[in-house]
Amino acid sequence: MRKLLMIVGASLAVFVSPAVGGDLGHYGATFPIVEKDLFSVLRAKLMAAQKSGKMEALNKAFAARVKQRLERPTPVEGLTRAVQRRSWLYDPTFVVPKDFSDTRGRVFARAGDRINPLERLPNYNRVLVFIDGDDRQQFAYAVKRSKARPQDKVYIVLTKGAPLEIMRKEKVEVFFDQSGYLTQKFGFSHLPAVVEKDGLALRVTEVAL
Repeated sequence: MRKLLMIVGASLAVFVSPAVGGDLGHYGATFPIVEKDLFSVLRAKLMAAQKSGKMEALNKAFAARVKQRLERPTPVEGLTRAVQRRSWLYDPTFVVPKDFSDTRGRVFARAGDRINPLERLPNYNRVLVFIDGDDRQQFAYAVKRSKARPQDKVYIVLTKGAPLEIMRKEKVEVFFDQSGYLTQKFGFSHLPAVVEKDGLALRVTEVAL
């Protein structure tokens, strides 16, 4: 056992003792590290694209894609035309995630508070009418709905269609539910759908035409 401990101790001494310097010679070829500057590489590619005319073609293709997306945004998936009337209430109450204060440091909303915006907006009169912009009957309904009660501020919101074309031809302001954000929030799946105030809640109604 004593000899074993001596052998282990000697072995450890080899690893922890100071290294002895010495020239061991060269083994294999060595090369300097050469790395091209990324900015220079990109600049060279850009200049080559400009000279070949590819840059102009890329710009035109990009502009065409942007124009196409503006003229006809990606439609909201999963929506069909309503075949029966369906209605429910949506509670807009939310929980404050953290304390909020004004410029003087006075806290006006604390973390955990439950706030219903409609309690603070007694004169709220906005009405959202969601339609398929390619359906002429739905569009006619939305226009009729906007004129039915002039005291309401009606917003026609497309889930499909060409909003700019409609505004040019019909002289009516319309909006588009990008990425289906509002559709998912209110939970409707059939069109037309109307969202309007009902007491301290919002009533969502799928309308069968």
